[in-house]
Amino acid sequence: MNSPSLKYFSHDRCNVCKVLKPKVKQLLSEKFPKMTFDYINIEEQPSIAAQYQVFTVPTLLVYFEGKEYYRFTRNVSLGQLTDAIQRPYQLLFE
Repeated sequence: MNSPSLKYFSHDRCNVCKVLKPKVKQLLSEKFPKMTFDYINIEEQPSIAAQYQVFTVPTLLVYFEGKEYYRFTRNVSLGQLTDAIQRPYQLLFE
């Protein structure tokens, strides 16, 4: 089974990303500890960004069982992110 993961696409010049990233990491560690966090800098790894069709930052991709379930771009609400992850996460682990 593929473990659930969140792929966080950003770059060093994104101020919103710098504020959001630690909050997302904290959310995962507190509420979804079995979910992995993968950071991808789109300026250092443009081929990976292209592979996932990411053209703006921040972009968060939520994966369950190897499939993209949710995609959040630009204005990311931690409440919406939590709600989106909650149900499939509970189905897998509770």
